[in-house]
Order: sequence, then C-alpha cells, then structure tokens
Amino acid sequence: MKRSQVVVVANPAAGPSWRRRPPEAVAARIEKMLGRCRADGYVRLTAGPGHARTLAREALADGADVVVAWGGDGTINEVASALTHARAALGIVPMGSGNGLAREIGVPRGHEAALETALTGTERTIDAGELNGRIFFNAAGVGFDAHVAAAFASAAEHARGFAAYASLTVRELFRYEPSTYVISPEGGPAISCRALLVSVANTRQWGSGARIAPAALMDDERLDLAIVQALPPAVVLANSWRLFAGSISGWAAVETRQVHAASIRCTPPAPAHVDGEPAGLFDAVDIRVIPAALRVRAPRSR
Repeated sequence: MKRSQVVVVANPAAGPSWRRRPPEAVAARIEKMLGRCRADGYVRLTAGPGHARTLAREALADGADVVVAWGGDGTINEVASALTHARAALGIVPMGSGNGLAREIGVPRGHEAALETALTGTERTIDAGELNGRIFFNAAGVGFDAHVAAAFASAAEHARGFAAYASLTVRELFRYEPSTYVISPEGGPAISCRALLVSVANTRQWGSGARIAPAALMDDERLDLAIVQALPPAVVLANSWRLFAGSISGWAAVETRQVHAASIRCTPPAPAHVDGEPAGLFDAVDIRVIPAALRVRAPRSR
C-alpha cells in the first residue's frame, strides 16, 4: 500500500518568544519527528503572513495526502483555507495561544503526539464559515472580540499566551464603545440590538477553553450566532466565568441563533475577526456556512 505523502507547513515564529528556535532548528526537529514516525514527507517554513496558504497550495499541487499546519490559529487558518474541498486532509500541531480548532478536534497538546495524530489519526469532515469572503473554521465575529484580537496583534511588544490576552481583554473592556447591529438571518426576522459582540461560531469555543457557543457542532451545516448585549464592564467581568463553565448560553444577556447565512449591519462600523485574526472595520458583514468543507485528522477513538 502506498504511504501517504506528508508536508508540514511550519511557522518558526509561532509560540512564546522564549521558546522559539532558529528556523533551521525548527525544521530539523520536525524532520527528526517525521523520521521516527517513518513518514514520507518534508518540511516547509513560512516567511510571513499569507505564506502558509501558498505553501499549502504548492503541497496540494505536489500530490500531498496530508498537509500539517504547525503553528498558531493564523497558520492553521491559512493552511486549512487552501485545503477547502481538496482531497488532502489537514493535520494540526498547535503552537498558538488559543488553539481553538485543535482543542475542539481533540488534538493532543504535545507536539510529537499531535504530529502522530496528524499522520495516523482518523479523518472527519467539518464545515467552515465565510465572513465577507474570508473562510474560517473555528469562529469569526464582529465587535469586542475582534477589537481585542486587533489590539493583541498590533501590540509591538507583548507576552504571548492566555494571561497576556486576558489582561489586555480586561483593559480594553473599559475602553470599548459597542455598536448597534441589525442582524438579518436568512429566512428569519431581523434582530436590532446594541451589543458588545456578535460571535459567529462553527465550533464551541474561541480558544483556551472559552466556550462562546456551547451547543455548536462543526458538522451540522449551521453556524451558531451568540449575541452578547452591551452591559457595564463590571457586569461582563462578573459573568465571564460562564465562558469556561460552558453556561454562557444560559445567561439572559446572551441570545443564540443557528443560521445557514445572515447579514449584519453595524453602526458605527465595527471590527471583525476571522479565526482570531483581524479582518478589518465593516459597516456590513455577510456570513454563511460552507458544509463539509474540510477533511481533518483527529485522534482515533479508543
């Protein structure tokens, strides 16, 4: 039987700065792991934003059966976007702060165990979402979560990781001015509200265990909208525990809807994000689900 050809697309800048190694050392380490797994594959390193998508497309053109995204949520999104509706499967070795998609799929946290899952795991097919033409696999949204994502990405010098993200979130919560939204689900009545954020979830969580849509399924051909009312920062902080307890949808300040597609009007224009990456400032956002968009490698059931 022919062995699968594997290409690992690795971001050498992923992860906290104190753990980073020179690019050649990153490549050598991954190559050793591939050798120990007796995998027929090679490593390609990214050189900047957008490069992972290009490398993944080249891997497809070369006949790869599995393309492994070794990096954070941005790297994973780029590789997965290139694999949408392709025959090759996505493998994930999570190196980011949130690792939302990897957590939802059940990818082990250790790098070697995650790579082994990418090489030998079972395949499942998941949906994707689209926001103004940009594909996402975990979650997108407009409002405060996107504002925090932009602030985190633009900080010249910051420590990566959950603690830094949480600290920045608290600071920005007292500065952020919510927008008014008109949300028009396909085939349903419009919703008008002043909201802190409107999350568009394909999976349950943003990352780090923060479950914004506890009932979301990544293969049900729907997106889960979570609309969080604009409330005083102290009230929001007092209820933030609900994100990690999986009970956010039970809070009266949160309205949830399942949609196939929807349009969202923002006054004033609001920031948007796609899988945690800033997507820009918009006065109108169109979203839709892309059913059965991606094949992913997940741990085998025991």
